[in-house]
Amino acid sequence: MYEALVITPVKDSLKTTTETIESIKNSTGNFHYCIFNDFSTKETTNNLKSLSVQHNFELINLAEITNTPSPNYRLVLQLAQEKALKLNLPLIIVESDVEVQSNTLSELVRQSKELPECGMVGSVTRDREGKINFPYLNFKRTRKEIAKTRHSLSFCCTLISNELLKKYDFKTLSTEKHWYDVSISRKSLQLGLNNYLLLDEGVLHKPHSSRPWKQLKYKNPIKYYYQKLIKRLDRI
Repeated sequence: MYEALVITPVKDSLKTTTETIESIKNSTGNFHYCIFNDFSTKETTNNLKSLSVQHNFELINLAEITNTPSPNYRLVLQLAQEKALKLNLPLIIVESDVEVQSNTLSELVRQSKELPECGMVGSVTRDREGKINFPYLNFKRTRKEIAKTRHSLSFCCTLISNELLKKYDFKTLSTEKHWYDVSISRKSLQLGLNNYLLLDEGVLHKPHSSRPWKQLKYKNPIKYYYQKLIKRLDRI
C-alpha cells in the first residue's frame, strides 16, 4: 500500500532534478512517484525518460496533454489532485531544487495523521550548512519542533492532506496566477483546517535552481522587477 502520491514538477534544471529524484527514491516507505515534465528541452526530456526506467517513477509529459506554454502548475495540481483522490492518498509536492532526507516523506505522512485538523504540513528548508533559508527565513528564531502557522507554506516540500483535497477543487484555481502555494495555504485555513511546519530536520533547498532568472533579484534587481512586473512572470 502506498503512503502518499509524491510529485515533482520539472522544467529543465536536469542536475538538481536528478538529485531530487535520487533523494526521493532513497526514501524509506512506499510512495507512488510522478514527474510532471513541463515542456523541458528535448535533452532533458530524453534524460527523464531514462531516469524513469532506472528509478521506476511515472513520467507525465505535459506536451502530450496541453499546448499551453510553461509554467503549467495549475494543470499539474489538477492532475495530481485527481490521481491522489483516485488512490485515496495525500499529495506530497517536492520541488526540483530540493533534496529530502530518507525519513522526510514518511514523517510528513505520520505527522499529517497525528496533527489536529491537518490541511497542510511542510518541511522547513535549509542550506548546505543546515541553516534555515528561503522561503522560511521568518522561522529562523522559532524554537518549536512543529509550528502551527498562518503563514503560507511553500511547495518546496509540503503534504496536502486528503481532507483538503476533498474539500477544495483545484479546478477553481485562478488562471491569472503561475504559482499556488499562497492560494492553497489560505484556502486550507478558510476551510477550518490547520497548516503546520516541521522544523526539527528539514530538507536541502537550492533556491531558484529551476528558475535561474530569479537570481536577478540579488544580482540585478532592476532587471528582475522588469521581468516580474512588466513581463508578468512568476505570478503568485
